[in-house]
Amino acid sequence: MFSSVWNFIKRHKKKFIFTGAVVGGVYLLGKYAQKKIKEVQEKEASEYIAQARRQFHFESNQRTCNMTVLSMLPPLREAIVTQLNSESLTVMLKTKPANKLEIWEDLKIISFTRTVVAVYSTCMLVVLLRVQLNIIGGYLYLDNSVGKSAASPLTPPDVQQQYLSSIQHLLGDGLTELISRVKTAVQSSLGGVSLKQSLSLLELEQQLIWIRAEVDSGRPLSSYMLADDEDVLADQACGLTENDLVTIRLLNETRDMLDSPDLSKVLSACLNRGFSRLLDNLAEFFRLPVSDSAPNCAPDSLSAVSLPLAKIIPIINGQINSVCSETPSHFVQDLLLNDQVKEFAAIVYETFSTPQELQK
Repeated sequence: MFSSVWNFIKRHKKKFIFTGAVVGGVYLLGKYAQKKIKEVQEKEASEYIAQARRQFHFESNQRTCNMTVLSMLPPLREAIVTQLNSESLTVMLKTKPANKLEIWEDLKIISFTRTVVAVYSTCMLVVLLRVQLNIIGGYLYLDNSVGKSAASPLTPPDVQQQYLSSIQHLLGDGLTELISRVKTAVQSSLGGVSLKQSLSLLELEQQLIWIRAEVDSGRPLSSYMLADDEDVLADQACGLTENDLVTIRLLNETRDMLDSPDLSKVLSACLNRGFSRLLDNLAEFFRLPVSDSAPNCAPDSLSAVSLPLAKIIPIINGQINSVCSETPSHFVQDLLLNDQVKEFAAIVYETFSTPQELQK
């Protein structure tokens, strides 16, 4: 029996060898495939976890942006009020001075100037902090990513503090320059308008459109948000440390973002929304009582009510408290929740949280 089996094997030896090779090959191929599938699955899981971690870090960074904006609004409001002090003029008017008309004219220009400046500077603050904190956030993500040495962070704490302190330009020299520009535009638009002249909300909106057009036709708005390269280098003329060089690099990267066409569109969208919300606030003072409105005239019509400019001035003057409010108001929320702001923030974060070798 054994001999017959042996003879059968010898007769079909080649077939057995071929079959064994095939079976062995299939087995090894299966093992190899399993190994590769496992590697792909592990890689996908790792990428998913990394993406989830990155998304969580980004969303946390946006909350930090929002809180930072709210914390910066009081000093911004104080800086505006200090330079455009309408309260002192109001006190003077109560004493019934001989130059009452002259004071009213000054109050007209200052009230409109500080409200327009408040809208511009608040929009700039939101956009600038979104850019700066997402640049920092991107680098911090890289610092905390796997394989990055904690001993050599891309943005050390001292650099972060020095870099973020550049926001003082918007609250200082940049704000002063913006006020000068807006004041010129307000004087050009409203300087010849009598205090007794009545304006409807639609006419008031047109005045704001003219003021905006003149402000926007001047120097780039980004120049009010960040100091020039020369100013930064002059401040560091005594000698540049390694941290200074990193800070200057961050400022240059920020300047590139601020000068981009995409940011111009985002800032324009914020300004459009900001002035729209300002008009919504003003509309509350231009409503006809329902009992007084004509049957065919909507009580909230833009031209239904007109007020003397002298009565509009106090209304305009008080808007800064709504625009620059650290308590989340509709005005500030509209800016913080603006879709274009969010999308641009994501682009900035994506750019600076991607390793340079992947960018290349």
